[in-house]
Amino acid sequence: MGKFSKYLLPALMIGFFLFGLSAFIEGKPSHKNARIYKAVQQYSPYYFEKRFGGLEIRSKTDTEFKEKPSNMEVFKAFEQLERAWGQKHLVIKNDTLLITDTNGTVHTLPIKNEEERRFIQNYYGVQP
Repeated sequence: MGKFSKYLLPALMIGFFLFGLSAFIEGKPSHKNARIYKAVQQYSPYYFEKRFGGLEIRSKTDTEFKEKPSNMEVFKAFEQLERAWGQKHLVIKNDTLLITDTNGTVHTLPIKNEEERRFIQNYYGVQP
């Protein structure tokens, strides 16, 4: 019993460290292409609102919309909402990204390289 108690504290410390590291990695947002994401984000209806208890997801178009996922899931939930919106409002035509709304095309953005095209396909789920 004496040998076991000697290793108990270091084993618990390592266990809690690994648990915390795992939660950090899982809750981390995915990589975004700065140029494309910044341009599309202007037209996206979703945004973060800082609250005392953490981040809340709100909508610019629907004042009643309010989502409060846990702090570990907030970025994943936000990405799912943006992906659903992007599949309805983003179109790729001839190396150009078209951002649309109910009235038609709002903004066009040229796609400069393959990395930007992959980002649009992977993050927003938009296929050419």
